[in-house]
Amino acid sequence: MTAVNLGDTVSIFRSQRIGMVQTMEQYFFCYNAIIDELEDLTSDSKSLARGTPLMDGLKCDGNSLTVLKRERRTGYIVGYISVLLVAEGLLSAMAATSTEKSSVSSSLTNPFNFSSDPPPKLVLSENQLFYCSDAIKSFKEKTRSPDKIEKEFDIPKEFDHLELQDVATESCKEALRDVNRRKNRYKIDKTRVVLKSSEVTRSSGSDYINASFAEVGSGESVSRCIATQGPLPETYEDFWEMVIQYHCPVIVMLTQLFDDGKIVKCGDYFTSEDKPREFGNIHVTTKWTRTTDTFLVLSCLEVKYKQSEEPSHSVLHIQYLEWPDMGVPDGTLEIREIVKRIYHIPPVLGPIVVHCSAGVGRTGAFCTILNTIQRILDGNMTALNLSDTVSIFRSQRIGMVQTKEQYSFCYNVLIDELEDLTSNNNL
Repeated sequence: MTAVNLGDTVSIFRSQRIGMVQTMEQYFFCYNAIIDELEDLTSDSKSLARGTPLMDGLKCDGNSLTVLKRERRTGYIVGYISVLLVAEGLLSAMAATSTEKSSVSSSLTNPFNFSSDPPPKLVLSENQLFYCSDAIKSFKEKTRSPDKIEKEFDIPKEFDHLELQDVATESCKEALRDVNRRKNRYKIDKTRVVLKSSEVTRSSGSDYINASFAEVGSGESVSRCIATQGPLPETYEDFWEMVIQYHCPVIVMLTQLFDDGKIVKCGDYFTSEDKPREFGNIHVTTKWTRTTDTFLVLSCLEVKYKQSEEPSHSVLHIQYLEWPDMGVPDGTLEIREIVKRIYHIPPVLGPIVVHCSAGVGRTGAFCTILNTIQRILDGNMTALNLSDTVSIFRSQRIGMVQTKEQYSFCYNVLIDELEDLTSNNNL
C-alpha cells in the first residue's frame, strides 16, 4: 500500500517538476480530499468488503482510511511536509547550479519548528491500541516477580562481561589508540560514529568521537539513537561536528554538569547568553530557553560552521537534571515527557543524540525506553523482550543500562506511558 504515503508521492512529483504542492494548506487539503473520497467510495459495506479497484491497482479499504486519518490527526504530516519543503529548496539550488552536483543528505538542515509547548497526545489506531494493551499485560506480569526481573537483567549482564573480554583485542581498536584514550569509555569499532576527517572543518582532523549508534529494529516510526559520553572541553568541537554531519534534530542530556556541586559529570558545551559560542570552526547560538512544568530545560540551538554559507542547523536540546548517576528518578513523568516530545520528531530528520556522563547507564535506559515504545507502536512485538533489547544495545555500546534499578525503571516508565497512551484514546 505504497500509495498511502503522500510524502513519498509529493517527493517524486517534485523530482519531476519543482514546486509541486507549494503550501502546508495544500498538503493538508490533499489528506482531507482523499479521506472524504475514500469514505464515500466505501460507504457501501459490500464495496468495502470486496475492495474497490482504483487507478494503478490501488485497493480502497479500511486500512487506507486508518493510516490517513492517523497521520492527519498527529504531528506526522507537519514534520513530513517540512522535510519536503527543504528538499524543494535543494532541488531548486541544484537546478540553478547544474554544473555542480551535491548530495541532498550532506546539505539537509533540520526545518522542524521546535516548540516549548506541551506535546499533543498521540491518537492511536485500533491496531496500536491492541499492541499497547498487550504490552501492558506482558510488562505488568513480569514486574509482579522481582526475581524474574533480576534474572532478566543478569542475561545481558553476562553478555556484557563477555564483550569486555574482547576490549583489549579486536572490538575497540580505535578507542585504544593513544590519541583517543583520554576521551573516556571504550567503544566498539563496528558501531562507532565516524566523523568525516577534515582539517578544514575541525582542528583535530580525527574521525574519532566516543559515540555509538544504538538501534534495535527498524521502521519509519523508530528513531535511530546516538549514545555518547557527556562532551568534555577537548571533545566539544567533535560533538558539534557530529550533530551537524548526522543532522541530529534532538539532544537529550540526562545529567547535571556537576555531581553534588563538586565532581564534573559533563562539560558546558551548549549554554550561551548574549552571543554565539565558538568551538573551533563551529558557532552555537541559543535562540530560546524554557523550563517546563516538569522542570525539563528546553533550548532551541542553531549550529553552523563559521565560514559556511549553509543555513544553520536547528537542534532541540532537552536537559533533565534529576536523574542521579547509577540511580533512577523518583518518578516517570519527566522521562515520559521527553519521549512524548520525540514522538513528534520524524525519524527521517536524523538520529537522536542521548548522553549522560559516561553515556551508558542512564543513556542506555533512555534508549531502551524510547526504542521499546516506538517498536510497540509500530507493531513489532519483539519489543516486549527487554532483555534482548538491552543485549543488542550492549553489543553496540558496552555497559548500556548499568544497574538492576535502571532496568526495573525501564519497565515502570513503559507501563506508565503505555497506560497514558491508551487512556481515552480511540480512532
